[in-house]
Amino acid sequence: NVEIHVDSAKALADSLDGAKVESFSYFNTLLRILATRCMMQAVYFCSGMDSDFHHYGLASPIYTHFTSPIRRYSDIIVHRLLAVAIGADSTYPDLMDKHKQSALCNNLNYRHKMAQYAQRASVTFHTQLFFKSRGMLNEEGFVLFVRKNAIIVLIPKFGLEGTVFFDTKDKVSPSLVYDEEGPTLKVEQHTFHIFDRVKVTIGLDDSNIQHQKIRMALTEPSIPGVSVPAPEAEPPIKKQKLDR
Repeated sequence: NVEIHVDSAKALADSLDGAKVESFSYFNTLLRILATRCMMQAVYFCSGMDSDFHHYGLASPIYTHFTSPIRRYSDIIVHRLLAVAIGADSTYPDLMDKHKQSALCNNLNYRHKMAQYAQRASVTFHTQLFFKSRGMLNEEGFVLFVRKNAIIVLIPKFGLEGTVFFDTKDKVSPSLVYDEEGPTLKVEQHTFHIFDRVKVTIGLDDSNIQHQKIRMALTEPSIPGVSVPAPEAEPPIKKQKLDR
């Protein structure tokens, strides 16, 4: 059994460092992914407008950042405030207005979130291009989450996360028993747990050209009426020799 202590960031870090299973080399990576998903994202806020200043991830009671000012507008604002605090620069009304600074922080948080969405959309687009050129693949993965009608699978080879649904419209729904406390999902006679090793097919569903998606389907373990046959392996394409 692995014990995880979350009393402090250091306790969590020490617990994760020691959480290793010799027979399961990927266990620690999966555990760290789950731990990260449970953390709240750090946000900008104006001091005096929020009662909780603590930064859990850095184990710091009060934290600000001032890296290279060419990177983010938030860094420039921090530089200006610090310069005023140590008497190295003069101030101006908007800089010392906490309501305007709070509005600025909210906008910075919003812009940061939009930038993350743009980055994810770019990753999704190029992932689709990759699998469009590769065709249907059969790869090993690990169950990251279980849901009432699906499992979320992580494919380490591609760093790809996808959902395997068991109640699709084109098939008769199998028997599904979800245990939230486990959490486990029993599909017919097989029970899925977090971190279970599975194999899935990965391919691009381009039936709707405006909403192409990466689809996954279970190949192993073999569950009658649920699993799909693994695609036949294609012979490697030989590189053509260039004429000199």
